[in-house]
Amino acid sequence: MTAVLLRRRPDPVPFDADVGALLHKLACAEARSNFWAFRKLTHPDMMTGWWVKEVAAHLMDFYTDYINGLRPRLILTAPPQHGKSYMVSDFLAWVAGRDPDITIVFTSYADSLGVRTNLALQRIMTQPPYDTIFPFTRVMRGVEDTGAWQRNTEIIEFIGQRGSFRNTTVHGQITGHGLDIGVIDDPIKGRKEAHSQLQRDTVWEWLTDDFFSRFSANAGFLLIMTRWHVDDPVTRFVDKFPHTRVLRYPAIADTDEVHRLRGQALFPEHKPLDFLLERKQLMTAAGFASEYQGAPFIAGGSLFPIAKIKLVEQMDRHMIVSSVRYWDKAATEGGGAYTAGVLMHKLSDNTYIVEDIRHGQWSALEREQRIEQTAQADAAIYQGRYEIWVEQEPGSGGKESAELTVRRLAGHRVYADRVTGAQGSKEIRAEPFAAQVQGGNVKVLSADWNLGYFDELEEFPSGKRKDRVDASSGAFNKLALPASTYNIAALA
Repeated sequence: MTAVLLRRRPDPVPFDADVGALLHKLACAEARSNFWAFRKLTHPDMMTGWWVKEVAAHLMDFYTDYINGLRPRLILTAPPQHGKSYMVSDFLAWVAGRDPDITIVFTSYADSLGVRTNLALQRIMTQPPYDTIFPFTRVMRGVEDTGAWQRNTEIIEFIGQRGSFRNTTVHGQITGHGLDIGVIDDPIKGRKEAHSQLQRDTVWEWLTDDFFSRFSANAGFLLIMTRWHVDDPVTRFVDKFPHTRVLRYPAIADTDEVHRLRGQALFPEHKPLDFLLERKQLMTAAGFASEYQGAPFIAGGSLFPIAKIKLVEQMDRHMIVSSVRYWDKAATEGGGAYTAGVLMHKLSDNTYIVEDIRHGQWSALEREQRIEQTAQADAAIYQGRYEIWVEQEPGSGGKESAELTVRRLAGHRVYADRVTGAQGSKEIRAEPFAAQVQGGNVKVLSADWNLGYFDELEEFPSGKRKDRVDASSGAFNKLALPASTYNIAALA
């Protein structure tokens, strides 16, 4: 019988407290040099997502540019309740820890927002993890008064250092206070103030004359805001400084991105897509685009009130009664002229939906190729219910251009719409479509071309371009008006 030798398993090595202390020390060292590591260590229960980590990297780049004397300028737009203000509070605490001689001024439209940031900063900087990470940056923990600890909610001074954090409001006094990093978190209160030219001008004058005049030679500027209006501080600042880094994070992706596809939520771990779609359904198109998408457009137009257009995520093709793709072709190549092709449907409930818009500044050959490719794609879906109309401009040039398009689209139901003086101006031709918009009978399928289209509708007829509106009006008139009113050109 062969003896079997059993080897005794060694006793487990007891955990050495010194090992734990060493690991914590290494984690603190990493947090000292890396902002994202700092956030994770100081907020172990923090909800994370790709976008939170990405913004942390951008903020670190901002600080690196600052210490290298590059005068960084960074603008961040993101939807509400996604944690952007808390990111900035953490960032300022991290910056102060690395450089307690730095002077930071924070401003917003309301004093309460500045106080909130002030207190958040003090909470971070008086906790044990912070003391370990940055042992040389200390703040007053409060003043004892009648048995209670009270905090200074206007200024935080770093003990034994030259640096400080001061919070104020837009139009608040900052005279005598230089700054190394200037932070503005929402300088405009909301849509009502943003749509006041006087308010926008007043805020901008304060920024240029008071706030920016306090910057040190290498100061950095950080702006976080909701974009309520196209003529806001973001637009004006980027116009003055085109190389400003602008980070726009829409709540719902309007195009495919590195980390998500079109239609996906920004921070689904915190605000899932169904929540965002509920907000979108409740809000006007202008409100959601501004507050959640960071892409404002002019709202409140008299002819085309955008707030009455309903954005839909998908359409029921079984409700389609008839379909028209109407092309408004550029009269000449170049010179700022654009071609627009609008696909519109009449639905069984007597409403209308704009499904697709093709829009671009193309050469004559490329334009005709795009029109032909679009016709083939449309006809494959809608077939017998689908017509193509091409606006024929007055004169022999307009007739020849329309003839060319009709010949290339042989096999499709295609017609030329001859525009005559009797039909009136573009504004007159747009009135029937505008009436349906005003009555709330027009829908638009959600897509990345929406914002440019809405801008043109709202600015019509005084805006720079009218091609998409003109094509929409043409499509609507062919769908809604009796066939006897069609002005089909004889293209013999």
